[in-house]
Amino acid sequence: MSAVFIPSFEFVLIVPVLVITCIFFLCEAFLSPLRHIPGPLLARFTRLWLFREVYNSTFSSTNIELHKKYGHIVRIAHNEYSIDDSDAARTIYGSGKGFIKVVQTLRYASLRFITHSSSSYDSLPSSYIVVEIILKQVEFYSLRGTRGAKIFARRKVAAAYSVTSLVQSEAHIDECTSLFCERLLEFAKEGTLFDMSHWLQCYAFDVIGMITFGDRFGFLDAGVNIGGIIVALDTQFQFAARVGIFPEWYLAIVWAQARKGTIHGSAHLLKFAQERLEARFARPSIEDTKFNADAPADFMTKFLRIRAADPNKISKEEISIACLTNIGAGSDTTSISLSSVFFYLYKYPRTLSHLRQEIDGMAKQGLISDPVTYQQAQRLPYLQAVIKEALRLHPATGLIIGRVGPKGGAEVAGEVFPEGTIIGINSWVAHRNQDIFGADVEEFRPERWLEDAEVVKRREAYFLAFGQGSRTCIAKNISLMEMSKVVPQLVRHFDFVPDGERPSWRFENVWFVKQKDFKLRVKRRNALVG
Repeated sequence: MSAVFIPSFEFVLIVPVLVITCIFFLCEAFLSPLRHIPGPLLARFTRLWLFREVYNSTFSSTNIELHKKYGHIVRIAHNEYSIDDSDAARTIYGSGKGFIKVVQTLRYASLRFITHSSSSYDSLPSSYIVVEIILKQVEFYSLRGTRGAKIFARRKVAAAYSVTSLVQSEAHIDECTSLFCERLLEFAKEGTLFDMSHWLQCYAFDVIGMITFGDRFGFLDAGVNIGGIIVALDTQFQFAARVGIFPEWYLAIVWAQARKGTIHGSAHLLKFAQERLEARFARPSIEDTKFNADAPADFMTKFLRIRAADPNKISKEEISIACLTNIGAGSDTTSISLSSVFFYLYKYPRTLSHLRQEIDGMAKQGLISDPVTYQQAQRLPYLQAVIKEALRLHPATGLIIGRVGPKGGAEVAGEVFPEGTIIGINSWVAHRNQDIFGADVEEFRPERWLEDAEVVKRREAYFLAFGQGSRTCIAKNISLMEMSKVVPQLVRHFDFVPDGERPSWRFENVWFVKQKDFKLRVKRRNALVG
C-alpha cells in the first residue's frame, strides 16, 4: 500500500501564501494602467529579471538596448520604469517636483539600519546606514542618503565643496600628483606593465585623504590595498547593487551574515574611516580653534574651526558625515572617470595629439605652470571637452537614479505614472541619446562639446554624470578639480603604451561601472621631463 501524503503545517501555510501572492502580481500586472509599457516579460511580474541583469553586471548595456528596441519608456521591474527623455530629467530630478527617495526604517533585535526603497544605490555604503551588532556598534553616515533636515543638513557643509573653497586644497592634489609621477617614472625605468585603473584609484584615495584629513592614506607608496579597503569597497558595491533590488530582504541577509561573522564590505569601510576620524578628532591643532573660513585647510580643520567658534553650527556627528562621505565615494568615482579619460585618449590617438598640442602650446607661451593650476585648466577648452566626453561615454554610475512618484501621480515623458511608481534615468542611456548627442554617440569626440552654443546647452541639460537637480553629487567639484589638474600633468610628461595594439579593459557594473585590467606601460616624454 502506498503511503498517504499528509501535508505538514508549513506546507499548508506557505502554499496558499505563494498562490495568493502570484495571483496578486498577475492581477496587478494585467490591470495596471501602465500595462501597455513594453519591456522584458519577466519584468512585468517580478524584480527577478532586474536582479539577474545586475547580478551579471550587464544592466547598463542591456538598458541601452532595451531603449533602442522599445523607445523612451521601458519597464525594468514590477512597478519600476527606465526613462530616456531630456525634459523628463528636469521633472524627475527638479526641486519641488515631489519625486522622493522613500526611507524605510527596519529594526530587528540588536541589528538596526536605515535604507531606502527607491533604488539599488540606497543600500550602498554611501546611504545613511546605522548598524548595531550586539557588542560592537558601527556607525556610518552619508550625504547621498540624506533627506533634508530629517537626517542631515546638507547645507551646513555645502560651502566646503564649493570651487572657491576647494581651490585652497590645490597643494594637496599637487603633492599626490607629484608622488604618482614618481611611481610612473619608476615603472618607465623598469618597463613595468601596470594596471592604470588600480593606480588611479590609489591616487584618488590619497587625494581624498589629503583633502579631508590633511594626510595621505598611503596608497601611492607601493600601490598596496591598505586595510583591504579597495576589495571591501568592491565587495560592498556588489552586495548592495544586488540586494538593493529586494531591499525588504536586506535586514535578513545582513543579520544572517552578522551571525556568521561575515558582514559585507561596509564594515571594513567603516572601520577604516572611523580609525582616521577618531585619530583626527584626538589631535586638534591650535589652528583648529581659530575660526578663519578663508585660510587654506583640509575639511576636518575647517569644520573644527567652525565648531570651535560656535558648537551649534555643526556637530561632531555632522563633521563625521561629511568626511565619511568623502572616503566612501571619493575614490571610485574619480578613478573611474580618470581611467576613462586615458583609455579613450589612447584608443583615439587623434584626440591625444590635439590635447597635447593645446597643453604644450600653452606651456611654451608661459600660460600654464607646472603643475597646472585649476584656474589655468579652465582656460584649456579641449582639455575640458576631453574630460566631459569621457564622462559622457563612461559615466561612473550604471543603474537608474530612481525616484518614487509623488502623491497623486505625475505625467512624465507623455505618460501618467501613478503615485508610488519608481521611475528614473540611467546616465548610460541618456548619454547615448542620438537626438541630443548626435548620430555618433558611440564615438569619443570631444569636439561635440565645442560646437554651436545652443546645441551644447541641450547636451549639458541631459548630462547626468554627476546626477541632476538638488541631488547633484556634492563632491562633483572635487572630482573635476582632480581631473583638470592631473590629466594635463600626465599627458605632458608621459606616454602610455597599451598592452597590445589598442588599449583594452573589462568593467563590472555594480552600481559604479568600474574598470578592470587596464594594462599599460609608460615612457617619459624626455623633451618635457627634466
